[in-house]
Amino acid sequence: MRSLHIRDVGEPVLERLRRLAALHHRSLQGEVRAILEEASRRAPCDGEGDGLDLVTVETGRDDAWSREALYGDDAR
Repeated sequence: MRSLHIRDVGEPVLERLRRLAALHHRSLQGEVRAILEEASRRAPCDGEGDGLDLVTVETGRDDAWSREALYGDDAR
């Protein structure tokens, strides 16, 4: 397994990380690893475009949306 060494982390950041680690019953190293794993899940994988997750939402409206209804113009 690879290692990562991070230099010049300020004491306030370290203290907050220690508090988070204690809240999650983890070591400081375990907390940082969990944070990095969560952040890496948000990064797009190879071939996944820009990483946006598009979702269709039901609005409860039956009518179709038109440019004119949205912008009040005639699609100039």
